[in-house]
Amino acid sequence: MHLAKRLYSSPAVSETSVNLKPRVLSGIQPTGIPHIGNYLGAIKNWVQLQDQFDDVLYTIVDLHALTVPNDPKTLRENIYKMAASLLACGIDTNKSILFQQSQVPHHTDLAWLLGCICTLPRLQHLPQWKEKSKTSENPGIGLFTYPILQAADILIYRATHVPVGEDQIHHLELTRDLAKIFNNKFNFNFPRPKDIMGEGPRIKSLRNPSAKMSKSDVNPKSRIDITDTPDQIVDKIGKSHTDSMQGISYDPESRPGISNLLQIHAAFTNETVENVCEQCKSLNKVQYKTKLSDIIVENLGPIRQETKRLLSDRHYLDTILGKGKEKAAIITENTWKELQKSVGLL
Repeated sequence: MHLAKRLYSSPAVSETSVNLKPRVLSGIQPTGIPHIGNYLGAIKNWVQLQDQFDDVLYTIVDLHALTVPNDPKTLRENIYKMAASLLACGIDTNKSILFQQSQVPHHTDLAWLLGCICTLPRLQHLPQWKEKSKTSENPGIGLFTYPILQAADILIYRATHVPVGEDQIHHLELTRDLAKIFNNKFNFNFPRPKDIMGEGPRIKSLRNPSAKMSKSDVNPKSRIDITDTPDQIVDKIGKSHTDSMQGISYDPESRPGISNLLQIHAAFTNETVENVCEQCKSLNKVQYKTKLSDIIVENLGPIRQETKRLLSDRHYLDTILGKGKEKAAIITENTWKELQKSVGLL
């Protein structure tokens, strides 16, 4: 059975999105070329959702990128890199809408309305604010209020399902709360979106397997970008942190390094970690790293080539994002007109 229809008919979803057809929305910041943690943990799942739902939107959330210092030229370039990467990974604009957040103004219009009903204590209790505010001497208001804009990103489309990682579940809970408050206050019909927790693993740093793989890590050998060359992949996997124990086994507590490599292996080959361990039990760590490097090179080769090709055709990327903007704007314009009437602006 078609997943969208099956989900829609379940009691949990009917409570979440009464009288609304299933619609998926998710966003990703334009941080440049994604690494394999982004790909295996989120983007790969996004590609699959295109075939499971009939109504899917993906947005490059460039406004969220402004919550931290950004060089304008770098940001523009990163938007192109992210668009090209998503398309190369399998985002199909015949199946989904891909657009740039800032080009659809009703995101920020709704964020203002939601900001007028969201309380200060509600935002202060979000764990991301507590964490991120510690790393900045004078954090901006945007860093504090961006969860409201994130809620607006979702609600302006009346999205019923949102693919999220564990670190964003608190923000989705805020979205649900704001939807409920707004509906009660203004007699509106926002859905209370349901989370879709991806099955992809949380890939760890190759150099410090106690931390997640991240673009912000100053050591480029801590991650593999989807456009890395075969030589770079072999070098990074070869120098990845493991341990002095013999053999290949999965134990995230006592062997986090080799366990991280096994998770990467399993995610690329769509196998269980247990099967991977069984296949590789006779290998030493050097042999295993060689095998894993070959698998990653084989899987990322077509993506790397397609990303490079797309980045050489900025007109095509502009066209894709322009068409996505037009489609997204039609949806938001209809919602915004209803919102204006509900709050008394029209």
